[in-house]
Amino acid sequence: MESWYLLYCKRGQLLRAKEHLERQSVHCLSPMIALEKIVRGKRTTVSEPLFPNYLFIEFDPESIHTTTISATRGVSHFVRFGAHPATVPKAVIHALQHETPGNMVDPETPQPGDAVLITDGTFEGLQAIFTEPDGEARSMLLLTLLNKQVMRSVDNKLFQKL
Repeated sequence: MESWYLLYCKRGQLLRAKEHLERQSVHCLSPMIALEKIVRGKRTTVSEPLFPNYLFIEFDPESIHTTTISATRGVSHFVRFGAHPATVPKAVIHALQHETPGNMVDPETPQPGDAVLITDGTFEGLQAIFTEPDGEARSMLLLTLLNKQVMRSVDNKLFQKL
């Protein structure tokens, strides 16, 4: 009887494991989310797995043995509770298939009102308040200079969130 199980895949090889398991007629699920983050100084939206390195699979252990699954390229091991691989309830799988979250923001990406530290450039070492993105690679920061608040556009590579 087919059941859902949870696999842990080797770092960076989730897609490889998924591809090889699907070739073996194993149904795979890896929920993806759209994540807004700063990559190489540019604010972009990337698609990432909701559970990095984890893959939900559905198969019948009587037709495909668990050692065959474990020996598949990219797979590290089954998530286990005791000696047997843990089964995942179908209700959880149904929720993951139909109710995945929408756009999310990386916690390291500054949001309006967040305190940031300028790490390079003319204002190095000063704290500022992030106000808004200014295009892809720059952001508007609110600096306090000589007891006066000044708005400046700063490259995203030149500051970090506190």
